[in-house]
Amino acid sequence: MEIERKIKKDYALAALTTYRIGGPAKFFIEIKEKNELIEAFKWAKKEKLKSYILGGGSNVIIPDAGIDGLVMVMKNEIVAVRGERIECGAGATLARVCSLALSNNLSGLEWSSGIPRATTGGAIRGNAGAFGISMADIVETVEFFNIKDRKFDVFSNSMCKFGYRNSIFKKKNNFLIWNSVLRLKTEPAKDIQALIEKSINFRKQRYPNLPSAGSVFKNLDPEYVKNNNEILFIRELKDSIGREGKISAGLIIDKAGLKGKSIGGIKISLEHANHIVNTGKGTAEEVIMLISYIKQQVRTKFGLQLQEEIEYFGF
Repeated sequence: MEIERKIKKDYALAALTTYRIGGPAKFFIEIKEKNELIEAFKWAKKEKLKSYILGGGSNVIIPDAGIDGLVMVMKNEIVAVRGERIECGAGATLARVCSLALSNNLSGLEWSSGIPRATTGGAIRGNAGAFGISMADIVETVEFFNIKDRKFDVFSNSMCKFGYRNSIFKKKNNFLIWNSVLRLKTEPAKDIQALIEKSINFRKQRYPNLPSAGSVFKNLDPEYVKNNNEILFIRELKDSIGREGKISAGLIIDKAGLKGKSIGGIKISLEHANHIVNTGKGTAEEVIMLISYIKQQVRTKFGLQLQEEIEYFGF
């Protein structure tokens, strides 16, 4: 197959993640064209290998031993403005799309400013968001590859079944985002720039500088918290419901007294308790151990079950 010449062996993956940890991929390829995607899946099937799709590496843990399969990174990075719409390849970073939006006086992505390495494909898949806004608010259509049928198709916004940090693309792993159209709105450039700076400054002030994968756990539904620990909710959390109608997982971890807890080279950030940072020589095993410890402590102290937002890639 022609595709074999583009596949690399024993490719280091740690540098492709914001955690800077994880072992190599047995096989690796960058995907730029539709035919490459189709051929790569055919090759993996022929070789009886599992296939994995890696985005910007901003919310994943990769095993220390690496991945025994074919890892694909989406490099279809087209970004084009069409009136108040922007067409984005799945591999285009949110930072690049936001910059282009600003230069065309288009508003709707300012909240993403300062998020490291996130791609539009990954952001849509996990319905990323901040400050009460998410990808669900701006996605118009999504073109995707059905891995099972080996065909491309298009979903409208409603067909994407967006939920809190969720979408049909996360629920159905055989639907792989290829391209999207975002519907933004025209606003004065100075107003857009002000919101971008506000988002960047917020992250600089609240989030750690050390390598991390962003928020480790999903924020909690207030009704769930109230039903499982009414005393904690009434006394300490009732007035802490955020703009997305959720209670911060970081706040609950903080109230459990876990800030600064470390296992090996991995530590719960002192700046934000929902961020687990790599202090320099951390391992994926240590991240997983610390996640397990946090969940156990929160469950024991408050009767609440935290759910990971971070993804276990290749485990």
